[in-house]
Amino acid sequence: MSATLLIRDARVLTMAAGSRPRRGAELGVLSAIDACDVLITGGVIGRVGPRIDTPADRTIDAGGRVLMPAFVDCHTHACYAGERLDEWEQKQRGATYLEILHAGGGIMSTVRAVREATRDELGESLLGRLNAMLREGTTACEVKSGYGLSTEDELKMLGAIGDAADRWAGRVRMTACIGHAKDPDTTGFVERTIAETLPAVHEAYPDCTIDAYCEEGAWSLEETVRLFEAASALGHPLRIHADQFNELGMLDAAIGLGARSVDHLEATSPDALTRLGESETMGVMLPCSGFHVDGRYGDGRAFVDAGGALAIATNCNPGSAPCLSMPMAIALAVRHLGITAGEAIAASTVNGASLLGYDDMGTVEEGKRGDLVLLRHRDERQLGYEFGGGHADMVICNGAVVSG
Repeated sequence: MSATLLIRDARVLTMAAGSRPRRGAELGVLSAIDACDVLITGGVIGRVGPRIDTPADRTIDAGGRVLMPAFVDCHTHACYAGERLDEWEQKQRGATYLEILHAGGGIMSTVRAVREATRDELGESLLGRLNAMLREGTTACEVKSGYGLSTEDELKMLGAIGDAADRWAGRVRMTACIGHAKDPDTTGFVERTIAETLPAVHEAYPDCTIDAYCEEGAWSLEETVRLFEAASALGHPLRIHADQFNELGMLDAAIGLGARSVDHLEATSPDALTRLGESETMGVMLPCSGFHVDGRYGDGRAFVDAGGALAIATNCNPGSAPCLSMPMAIALAVRHLGITAGEAIAASTVNGASLLGYDDMGTVEEGKRGDLVLLRHRDERQLGYEFGGGHADMVICNGAVVSG
């Protein structure tokens, strides 16, 4: 008989009403129920409602605290080796992110460390970060490659991501970010990536998403479009880093190519945000990068008001966003993206789940996967108001208590 878990007397953010993903005004609708019970059987939510009397193997008294869907961190670079603390000190002395990148640092310094690491070492370090995310309430995430920049090392990274995912309690969606940067020591790098690395990734992981970083000093608009056209022809979904520092026109190209999301959007013009909001492509904003790099943030308010489907994520990486905490991303989003705490909660749960294709996550409804967070708060707005840690009293993943 399957184990049962009963959570009593919670303020449950069911997120049950609205489209998937949430768009525009729907984003702030949390469909909360006070004094509510939730029964999970065999990892699946069986009942949601007042006073459930079904016997359970374990009963938890929420005492009016908020019970909500677990976080989905839909954009991370959490698989890496080495640290970039020296570059952090350079930044403190005035160097910009692009200056460090042009001098051979930034992404390339992590590339060198990843190339020296073994698959086992990469997988073990990633698993440690995934477990840290879990303690913060994240039970599903995306993890990108992109620090290999050679066929062999990109495949090594993707293998390490799969290894860590197999050992983690939560879920991992793999993305091959083979257009993350250009190796200055490899002649014809773009052509080699398209002609050699992409087919090798396709053979090993035919369903994985392909990603690239379109920015000055990285992949140009023309190069990114060439990669994406080739990947799309092979049937791969597309995601794109665009408009972090400069608006190069990739947003409209991404819409035209049917990309699942455009991520960053700090430098996106109001008209372009409107066009994205009117499209089927989601927008992912990464406030932890603005906090750590240059104090610039995407205009979440304008995007949501244009009817856009907004997700937020940590962008966890060793250079521009050394952060594993979705509650921290929510706190920054409320302060700097112009959105409410309720909108940020939806952007970090149901919308992240929708982007990653986890349709059985992101809401608290019968038949959905039992991935929940019991906050120490009785008002969910505390997620946006407080910052600095300690929001999750308990984390439930696939119906099992994994933290708290």
